[in-house]
Amino acid sequence: MGERNGGDKMSDKARKLFEALDLDHNGTLTREEVIIALRTKGPTLAASGDLPFWALGDAETSSALFDAADRNGDAILTLEEFAALVDRRFGWQ
Repeated sequence: MGERNGGDKMSDKARKLFEALDLDHNGTLTREEVIIALRTKGPTLAASGDLPFWALGDAETSSALFDAADRNGDAILTLEEFAALVDRRFGWQ
């Protein structure tokens, strides 16, 4: 398990999913990366158990996930922001 700021644990699944969605491997996610990566990699990630099937959706669904995770509104997701949302929403923590 990884560490979040404040010492909270993040799931390995959240870290693995973040890395799969980080198309340019710069350590952050943009809205475009999330939309493109979920569209292109989502079915494979779901089939391998790295993403719940119910989490697959269209661009609007992916954009809503991004907005929910972007707590500080800077249009960039850090691993910590992303993990806080997906761990809670997907029941990984």
